[in-house]
Amino acid sequence: MRKAVFKRSKEYFRQAKKLIPGGVNSPVRAFKAVGMTPLFIDRAKGAYIYDVDGNKYIDYVLSWGPMILGHADERILKPVAGALKKGTSFGAPTKKEIELAQLIAKTYPSIEKVRLTSSGTEAAMSAIRLARGYTGREKIIKFEGCYHGHFDSLLVKAGSGSATFGVPSSSGVNKSFAQDTIALPFNDIDKAEKVIKREKDNLACVIVEPIPANMGVILPKDGFLKKLRQVTEENNVILIFDEVITGFRVALGGAQELFGIRPDLTILGKILGGGFPIGAFGGKAEIMDFLSPDGPVYQAGTLSGNPIAVEAGINTVRTLMGNKIYGKLESLGRRLESGLDTIINRTRHRIVLQRAGSLFTLFFTTKKEVLDYGDMSGCDLDRFSRFFRGMLCQGIYLAPSQFEANFISVKHSVSDIEKTLMAAERTLKSLSGQSGKVRS
Repeated sequence: MRKAVFKRSKEYFRQAKKLIPGGVNSPVRAFKAVGMTPLFIDRAKGAYIYDVDGNKYIDYVLSWGPMILGHADERILKPVAGALKKGTSFGAPTKKEIELAQLIAKTYPSIEKVRLTSSGTEAAMSAIRLARGYTGREKIIKFEGCYHGHFDSLLVKAGSGSATFGVPSSSGVNKSFAQDTIALPFNDIDKAEKVIKREKDNLACVIVEPIPANMGVILPKDGFLKKLRQVTEENNVILIFDEVITGFRVALGGAQELFGIRPDLTILGKILGGGFPIGAFGGKAEIMDFLSPDGPVYQAGTLSGNPIAVEAGINTVRTLMGNKIYGKLESLGRRLESGLDTIINRTRHRIVLQRAGSLFTLFFTTKKEVLDYGDMSGCDLDRFSRFFRGMLCQGIYLAPSQFEANFISVKHSVSDIEKTLMAAERTLKSLSGQSGKVRS
């Protein structure tokens, strides 16, 4: 790919900044972390995305994860087109909601009952409220760097955009919200066990991304999640798995299938909507029955169970159930990982690649492994930015932040992986002053 031209994107960004705070409707899209103005996207198909200047990219962002089947997949578009003819929203129950709930319960045995929402943030917020209502306790434990949406009590040492901009919490969050949130280092089970035992009479729940992906992909240490399940169970504390990113991604049944663990409550999103806005939370029936209208915990949403999002979700999950998709994703992930490891060793760059199935992050760090928020915080952001820009100029669209995950879809091909590897080698050689010709 010749030197990319971003003239129209720059002009649209100039216009957007006049009307939209920061020119974007979600902070990490601003490309501030990589020293650029954002790309404005015109269309996408399969594994590729096209910007308004006509540049084509191999897409590893995939709308931040949901496009596991690739962009504009006909298996989703056709049934959604049919659903659109019946109406876009009713504000009333539909039979399709039952169908999606059945599919969720079938793929997630820990979920006996489920409530649909319009976003993962809404699902996380509601699950926390439910845990507090069910237990009658107020405190919660989260893990540093794990992002559970922009809900007040969860914006304490959060990941995702908050980590990108170096803000451990957010202005506008009252101290009264944050004081009931205990933030602990991920992968430190000894500290978690100690705090859970100490706070058990005041502790409603522990919420965790089983494979954190909002501070880059962090793998749990062997036994960390199983011990966390054991300790919460022994102390009568609700365990919530936030599988907004890992759900249907690392396995059909998410991280809980991968690790053989059943949480009390699960949060889902992203892939569940097949590209449409949706979220869900569910778990044990005795806990879920505390929700209104049957129970005292109020939760509502005008667009919850939106028929278009539900139709997309049903067909996405059915497709994932009926095909050998996860084998292909793992094969592509292994090929990319192996190739990148070879290139990193050959170019002698200090980079750590961490992958879970079709999720991966390249950490520009001197550490041998990134295990928690503290490890992640020491990354070389300047080197990452130059790498990102070098890859973008060669038609490879990665997440525009060191602290985000990248995604592979079933529409990515071996050829796409090989092109990505060649671009990575050229870029890394260029960064180290070798014979690469890429300009960042």
